[in-house]
Amino acid sequence: MKREEKSAIIGELVELLKANNNVYLADTTGMTADKSVKLRKLCFEKNIRMRVVKKTLLKKAMEQSGKNFEGVYDTLKGATTAVLVAETANAPARLIKEFKKVSPHFVLKSAYISEALYLGEQHLDALEKLKSREELIGDIVGLLQAPIHTVISALQSQGPHKVAGLVKAIEEKKS
Repeated sequence: MKREEKSAIIGELVELLKANNNVYLADTTGMTADKSVKLRKLCFEKNIRMRVVKKTLLKKAMEQSGKNFEGVYDTLKGATTAVLVAETANAPARLIKEFKKVSPHFVLKSAYISEALYLGEQHLDALEKLKSREELIGDIVGLLQAPIHTVISALQSQGPHKVAGLVKAIEEKKS
């Protein structure tokens, strides 16, 4: 590979790393071509970008990205590394876990999720359980609505006459 080609690949990787806060690195050593095609199709279906790169080019791109990938460098071992990026933090973890059933050669090396590093396969279950931004917003909205629902339920259970009486008593206190 010529120097210009390497520079172009590094430039593409730098842009990819800068644009994404959810970066997973997986080992694809020993995976057959057929399984690799299946993996790429699954990535496409789940809206995950996958790029298989040489570890030296990836390390240079990580160094130039402006993000702190320092702890990940030790996991850049093996012949090939697949870089998986997605908008949803847990999507690549779910994909890896699902695809491990088809190919045990597909192994999580590390993950960089919003400046947090997860090194090794032992974090796969925790990464899979991460909630997406939308799920977290939904949880917060639910928590904020809970007290309102409690008050409305209490008022409804008292009946319309009790509520009217309470409103009248509050009005008389103000006078």
